Amino acid sequence: MREILKCGRFDLKLDGLPLVMGILNVTPDSFSDGGRYQGLEFALSRAEEMIADGVDMIDVGGESTRPGSPSVPALEELQRVMPALYALRELGKPLSVDTCKPEVMREAILAGADMINDINAFRAPGALEAVIDSDCGLCVMHMQGTPQHMQEQPVYQDVVREVIEFLRERVDTMVAAGIERARICVDPGFGFGKTIEHNYALLRHLGQIRQELALPVLAGLSRKSMIGAVIGKPVEQRLAGSLAGALASVAHGARIVRVHDVAETVDALKVWRAATAD
Repeated sequence: MREILKCGRFDLKLDGLPLVMGILNVTPDSFSDGGRYQGLEFALSRAEEMIADGVDMIDVGGESTRPGSPSVPALEELQRVMPALYALRELGKPLSVDTCKPEVMREAILAGADMINDINAFRAPGALEAVIDSDCGLCVMHMQGTPQHMQEQPVYQDVVREVIEFLRERVDTMVAAGIERARICVDPGFGFGKTIEHNYALLRHLGQIRQELALPVLAGLSRKSMIGAVIGKPVEQRLAGSLAGALASVAHGARIVRVHDVAETVDALKVWRAATAD
C-alpha cells in the first residue's frame, strides 16, 4: 500500500504518525464553531494557533454541511473562502478547501489550494473537470442524500459494504477520467446520512475500507453527534470523546484525522504512538 499522498505543493508522508487536519470554518453557522473565525483576522489567528499546536494541514470551509443546513450560493462561498485562502497561503502548511461546488474548486486551485475535500465525491456536473488538470489532492467522501435531508431516515442493508462500493465506483470513475490514484484519499462520511449505529460500524471497519480500496482513509468525527450520543454531552463538552474517537479511528486504519481540537489531538497521537511502537 502506498504511503505518499500527492497534495499540490506537498507530498504527504503517511508512514509516520497519522496526519492531523485542522478544521477552519469561515462560516456563520457551522455546528461547532460557526461565526468564531468568519473574519479574516480571526481566521488567520486561528490558523497560526493550529500551526503552533502541530497541525499537518488546514481544511478551510465556507459552507456549513451540518444536518439541515441550507445550501450557500457559490459567490457567497467564494467571498468567505478566498480571502482566507490567500492569507493562509504563505504559512507553509498544506491547505485544503472543503467544497462541493466546481466554481469554488476552480478558484481555490488557481489560488493555490493543495487539496479539495468534497462531501459530494466530485459528482456535481463539472466537478471532475474542475480538478482533473490540477495537482491537488482529492478527498472523496460518502454521503447518503444531501445535508438538508441526509439525517431524516438513513437506511442501508450493509453500511460498510455499500460505503466501500460507492467509494470504489467514484475512485474508478476519477481514475478513468485521468486522475492519478496517488492524489486520492477516501472518507466514509461519519454523520452524513448515517445513524449512530452506522457510524460506529464504519469506525470499526476502517481497516477494511483502507485495505479493499488501497487508499488512505480520512476520518472526521470530531465533536459529532456520534460522540454526543455515547457520552451524553453537548458539542462544547465533547473533547474527551472526540480524542477517543480519533485514537479509535487511527487504531482501525485512518491515516488522516480531521479535528477541531488540534493541540489535544496531536498530544494524544504522540502518546498513542509511544504506547504502540514496537
